Amino acid sequence: MTEITRLFDFPYYQLEKYNLDAALVTKKNGEWVKTSTKEYLDKANAISRALLKMGIQKDDKIALISSTNRTEWNIMDIGILQTGAQNIPIYPTISAEDYEYVLNHSEAIFCFVSDKEVLEKVRKVQANTKVKEVYSFNEIEGCKHYSELFELGKDESSQKDVEARKNAVLPSDLATIIYTSGTTGKPKGVMLSHNNITSNALDASHRLPFMANQENRVLSFLPICHVFERVLIYLYQYAGATIYFAEGIDKIGENAKEIKPNLMSVVPRLLEKVYDKIMAKAEDLSGIKKALFHWAVRLGEQWEPYGANGSWYEFKLKIANKLIFSKWREALGGELNTMVSGSAALQVRLSRVFSAAGMQVMQGYGLTETSPVVSVEMYRDQFFRLGTVGKPIINVEVKIAEDGEILIKGPNVMLGYYKDPVKTAEVMTGDYFHTGDKGEIDPDGFLKITGRKKEMFKTSGGKYVIPTLLENELKQSRFIEQIMVVGEGEKMPAAIIQPNFEYIKDWIEREHKKITTTNEAIATSPEIIDEIQKEISVCNNHFGKWEQIKRFELTPEVWTIDSGHLTPTMKMKRTIIKKIHQDLYDKIYR
Repeated sequence: MTEITRLFDFPYYQLEKYNLDAALVTKKNGEWVKTSTKEYLDKANAISRALLKMGIQKDDKIALISSTNRTEWNIMDIGILQTGAQNIPIYPTISAEDYEYVLNHSEAIFCFVSDKEVLEKVRKVQANTKVKEVYSFNEIEGCKHYSELFELGKDESSQKDVEARKNAVLPSDLATIIYTSGTTGKPKGVMLSHNNITSNALDASHRLPFMANQENRVLSFLPICHVFERVLIYLYQYAGATIYFAEGIDKIGENAKEIKPNLMSVVPRLLEKVYDKIMAKAEDLSGIKKALFHWAVRLGEQWEPYGANGSWYEFKLKIANKLIFSKWREALGGELNTMVSGSAALQVRLSRVFSAAGMQVMQGYGLTETSPVVSVEMYRDQFFRLGTVGKPIINVEVKIAEDGEILIKGPNVMLGYYKDPVKTAEVMTGDYFHTGDKGEIDPDGFLKITGRKKEMFKTSGGKYVIPTLLENELKQSRFIEQIMVVGEGEKMPAAIIQPNFEYIKDWIEREHKKITTTNEAIATSPEIIDEIQKEISVCNNHFGKWEQIKRFELTPEVWTIDSGHLTPTMKMKRTIIKKIHQDLYDKIYR
């Protein structure tokens, strides 16, 4: 059996152990198109042979930019890595200027894109980079199609040269440079070796909920250019699961109904939106149906793992599952039993409700610099605890520094930041990586994240405030889409809030309120401001007087990646948001 020490070993292992008829599945022209493990590798080897003919040398850089996850991305990934070159994944949603920065900083010489929109951004800046040629996955006039490489590499007599390149790749060699979606400044290029990522996937595999000797289906939609989804893709290959690539984030429900996944990875924002839509639909119910729905949700909000609420609660939950929660599961295919959540803190309430509904949410924690998994929950063997991110995976050591910062040591810790030894030295103490996150480990070994070290601030009264704690609490309000707590050096904490316009418009219609439904009117409506004030007052009761939000302002703009408010992983760019809404900040404090 193939020993997995390099990233391209994963599909070879899958071929020997599972030899799937459907390893990777992408929807094209309304049909799910299956690629077997053998075809996956045959195509990857053809790509490798073509790249060698194109003059690709060890340590050359090739960029991949795709708007959606798809089979072609994975074929290219293996094809590139087998030659000893590096795959440089780029977020499709960043600006053309950021494309230029990443392409130049990485010194990429070829670029593969998914569609016309991405191609147009690359073409804008290509002349200012070292990119010799651009290939596309979609058929686009005026752009070479990536299938040309299959033709170029069809002669299998040169496979021996590919094998020689593969054999020369060491586990310690650089595999990829992933540019972080930094909340401040230019993105940093995180260098990850084959061993960083393979060890992480193998060490995290012990937490997978998959059943042996069963066909396991996963739905992949989180950006594969992010290390979280990418490691999961390798892990799924190792576990012999069939990977279906969603057509887009807006098609998740539709695709899930078609393929009936057993598992998918999510980010908290997606679960919040799913929950909000379910709750909004419930408002259209009436009488006994509406009463039963809200009874089931209230029951779900009291859920505790491992039957801790006792047999009477479990009996009521069975009824709630049959009458209400079964419909939630049907909306996502009916066979989804586990979701893995990463990237940001998940509200405990959502973890309870979805778990009660038979779709357990396992929170994980990690960073690009740690390849990424540090810890993750697992329901079996008592590895699940609400409000935590589980226990560290094997071979990864977590230490809490004196100031509360989480430090990580293990084979998953990055090689460093590309071309930036100074920034690398700033985050390393010996073998320990400084995460910038604050946390604590409970007596049973569960890790809890308590905030960002840099985001914690002091008011002018000398009191510390951890904004993420307030923000996570207030995001439970259906009136609030995004919230940023401010107040560094000021006399009190305050908040700049982007209302949940979609929900509020439904609420206005449902409650027959006489409020104009433009975003501008909603952001200045005394009635909406009053509703949000009620939510803030409830939240404030859970915090000390010095932490409580005394004032807030609403923005009419929707905070998006394109508007500059959010990073590609949906984290807030705090400095940018403050700059964009300086007038509101001044209104609060001046």
